[in-house]
Amino acid sequence: MRSPDWTWDELLLICSRVVNNDWAQLRTYQQPTHDLAELLRSLPLHGDAARDVPEFRSAASISRKSADLITSRHDYVGPATRGGRLTKLVTEAFVEREAEMLLAAQAIEDGIASGELHLIPEQPDEVDENGVPAAEGRLLTRWATFRERSPALRKRKIAQARRLGQPLQCSVCAFHFGERYGRLGEGYIEVHHVHPLHLSGPRETKLEDLAFLCANCHRMCHRVHGGASWRTPAALRAELENAVQRDGAA
Repeated sequence: MRSPDWTWDELLLICSRVVNNDWAQLRTYQQPTHDLAELLRSLPLHGDAARDVPEFRSAASISRKSADLITSRHDYVGPATRGGRLTKLVTEAFVEREAEMLLAAQAIEDGIASGELHLIPEQPDEVDENGVPAAEGRLLTRWATFRERSPALRKRKIAQARRLGQPLQCSVCAFHFGERYGRLGEGYIEVHHVHPLHLSGPRETKLEDLAFLCANCHRMCHRVHGGASWRTPAALRAELENAVQRDGAA
């Protein structure tokens, strides 16, 4: 049995260590590389691979992959290694958005250390319709989606809105399920985290962190497109307004 293909989450964690190592290769003989191997083997991504494949995410494989990430940089002048498309995408993301990517890596490490990520089952929206993981990776997408689908959290957000006299309508397009579907849609609305988990941090979700969305707008806030995989309601509203203006000018 061969080792599973590398995932965005794993490459994200390796590249974060490479960046913190001044873009130098992670060496097999270094203890931090062995510590990283233990972390990667603990990720809830590949089932029993850590047990069934002896060389699964070994220190040597991590060292080789760190070299792939380094040679994928556009300004690297030495001979390139064969890292693959995903390796190149992760490297480009770190070059363009280093601080954001480092935060994402830290959020994954915090989630594993706390044990919370091990308790969350796989979610249907961990990858987009083409099977490509979101920029936050499968694990952070899983975590955020699980939180948004919490019945208790959604119930509390709805109760707060009713207490304040706020309508249960989409904050982007103003769609109201009750007005559209009558008694069937009364009291129904979805909630969305205003900020991605890697920016807000793996802290307890506050009601102020949530916004009401209809199902369509919620899907669009999470859709991977144009290098982004998370949108605030305000950003999606701007997209909607731009689309309306383009249609009007056509």
